[in-house]
Amino acid sequence: MDRLKIGITCYPSLGGSGVVATELGKLLAEKGHEVHFITHSIPFRLGTFQKNIYYHEVEVNDYYVFRYPPYDLALATKMAQVAKMEQLDLLHVHYAVPHAVCAYLAKQMLGGQIKVVTTLHGTDITVLGQDESLRDLIRLGINESDAVTAVSNDLINETRRVLDITRDIDLTYNFVDKRVYYPRDVTDMRGDFAADNEKILMHISNFRPVKRVHDVVDVFAKVNRKLPSRLLLVGEGPDLPKIQAKVYEMGLEDKVRFLGKQDDIAQVISLADLLLLPSEKESFGLVALEAMACGVPTIGSLAGGIPELVQHGKTGFLAPIGDTDAMAAYAVRLLGDPALAEVFRKECLHRACNGFSRDVITNQYEDIYYRVLGRKALRLNSCSR
Repeated sequence: MDRLKIGITCYPSLGGSGVVATELGKLLAEKGHEVHFITHSIPFRLGTFQKNIYYHEVEVNDYYVFRYPPYDLALATKMAQVAKMEQLDLLHVHYAVPHAVCAYLAKQMLGGQIKVVTTLHGTDITVLGQDESLRDLIRLGINESDAVTAVSNDLINETRRVLDITRDIDLTYNFVDKRVYYPRDVTDMRGDFAADNEKILMHISNFRPVKRVHDVVDVFAKVNRKLPSRLLLVGEGPDLPKIQAKVYEMGLEDKVRFLGKQDDIAQVISLADLLLLPSEKESFGLVALEAMACGVPTIGSLAGGIPELVQHGKTGFLAPIGDTDAMAAYAVRLLGDPALAEVFRKECLHRACNGFSRDVITNQYEDIYYRVLGRKALRLNSCSR
């Protein structure tokens, strides 16, 4: 096997891009590649010491003439130092700003003697790309990368529209590891959250306005009038106090549980009969994929990359943004028909395994690496646990 030395930079704290970057690095290391994480702190999903994985901390100079510590420059310098010291083949950076720009600077410091792959995850384009002060910088980072990937076709189209990008962008969906995400036996736990005759609806997010968590509560209220049910809300964020107030105003406090942040998402998702994802924007919808891998269908919005993941009428149902009546009707239809719910559950498991497995997506990234390096390698696909 053609072993690669790969530097990975991501936001190491909570967030979909950091999760995907860290899980990808772990899978690449399992396959025998040497992976070097270059970040300001250890990625939260990295865990304990693992073979073929190394961590390099970015330390920022707090020199008194700097009004703000220059993290971007420190990161670029660290990338160049690690690439030279470890003889890296390439840098794979997740998120355009500042990581793609830092990688470009590192490449210049190295005289062009390293390749750069940039993965776009969403808000680096949909939010930061709208900022006139950052647009040219983001465009530079993308255009100067040796390869660029995005997590949905919708994000590719948005990148072209917002930034007037014409270069090739590879579609590489997010993935799920079946060794972690699979239907868990939660029989003993379920009784703590719902009675035997009640259905469990769930929402997991960072509780920001774009997630439209108020729609989640509205949908649940309408479902609860038709079917005995409970709502579990997982996560934290700026909209959480507003949602808590809304739950009390609607008299739903006995039907809704706030679970806060949870580490074992697969265990939590397995409690649910249905996931609600009514987001206004969603470049991919990683939580819907995690639910799918646990056999839980999604009721979501026709937004961003969600329709590329959730198949309407097969692995869930989709409705226009804000159409809580339609979402509630779909939820009642699915939750009230056990036979249909079982069909959807099987479709979810099949699609997660065959379309978004760790092996399929990891191999796609490997092929991109070999392509920019001018090398060839045999690829084998597998979906075994």
